[in-house]
Amino acid sequence: MLTDIALDAMGSDKSPEPELRGAIMACRHLPVRVHLVGPQDILRRGLASTLDGHRLPIEIVHASEHIGMQEKAANAVRSKRDSSMRVGLRLVRERKVAGFVTAGNTGAAMATAKMVLGALPGVDRPALALVVPTLTGNPSILLDVGANVDCKPHNLEQFAIMGEMYARSVLKINRPRVGVLSVGEEEGKGNDLTRETYALLKQSSLNFIGNVEGRDIYNGNCDVIVCDGFVGNVALKASEGLTRLVREMLKASLTTTVTAQVGALLSRKAFNAFKRRLDPSEYGGAPLLGVRGVCIIGHGSSNERAIMNGIRVTAEFAQAGINERLEREFAYRPVAPAAEDGLSLNTSF
Repeated sequence: MLTDIALDAMGSDKSPEPELRGAIMACRHLPVRVHLVGPQDILRRGLASTLDGHRLPIEIVHASEHIGMQEKAANAVRSKRDSSMRVGLRLVRERKVAGFVTAGNTGAAMATAKMVLGALPGVDRPALALVVPTLTGNPSILLDVGANVDCKPHNLEQFAIMGEMYARSVLKINRPRVGVLSVGEEEGKGNDLTRETYALLKQSSLNFIGNVEGRDIYNGNCDVIVCDGFVGNVALKASEGLTRLVREMLKASLTTTVTAQVGALLSRKAFNAFKRRLDPSEYGGAPLLGVRGVCIIGHGSSNERAIMNGIRVTAEFAQAGINERLEREFAYRPVAPAAEDGLSLNTSF
């Protein structure tokens, strides 16, 4: 049985080509039906020019507008009522598809998802949660990685609760360790936001272990690492840059030092396995936690493989019923929302 997934065909920096190719790859290799959302004339021409595209379970859903990366999210969401994001998320709300994936403007995706799908009770702002590899072999969760550049302490408290639920439900961690990303481990370290968040989480029923530092994102000492979207996105992009540097340096080193044919073959296999583990395109995107529906947001620079994996992650997320679990958890463990002072949105991921 095929899982229906809506794909924003106009989201990425080079849209719609990566989306078209990614949709075709997904339909060839995964049990999914992809609903491409965007201008039907452009998408039809794109599919017609691609080998076998018309024989795959791909449907086109017309949307006359799209939201660009440089547009101000709040204005674009209000003015573009027929954007590919809004049309795709309406398909989720109407249960015509199991989930929605976009490589578009992060702030616009978050605002549109909250408007069209609605937030879970007790959640003021949804958060992007990224699963990252660690030295122990067990993944950790970093959130928020770009949906909210300005946050209040109660926002981070809600992120911590959602991340802890996600770690238990999806990663099967019995009692996840929760930490606040700061500049030092001591309780008094950090800025006003981290210190006030520390006080809130210290009083909570979470397994709060205190402040953690940047190195703890990857050493496996913490399962759920909480920060505002500004800090999280900087940490994410710095990590991606370092990953690329290590890959290229390792590749160059192997090329110059390995001379034996058998040794070269083994090294290439090891290098390719290493590259896959750290390649952002293999992760497909980050789930937007806290909305009533499945929404996955990927990088604006996503290539066709990243789009395919975004579709895969969206289908897996929907099939696992993660949103339903989060909603049940919040029903038993609500957080009283504080008054909002306006939504501060990021515009790229």
